[in-house]
Amino acid sequence: MTDSPMLVVVNDEEQYSVWWSDREPPAGWRPTGFSGTREECLDHIEKVWTDMRPLSARRDG
Repeated sequence: MTDSPMLVVVNDEEQYSVWWSDREPPAGWRPTGFSGTREECLDHIEKVWTDMRPLSARRDG
């Protein structure tokens, strides 16, 4: 694992991931405003991503 700065990113389906802070997120992903070590970012995601279903599945269900 690395201590390089990371970002929490989210896509249009409200799915979260981590990405390197010195790179542009891939197409379809945007920064959430949270950054830190990989572990800090994963801890943040665990707190905020409370429903793992994609947004489209939550709307339909």
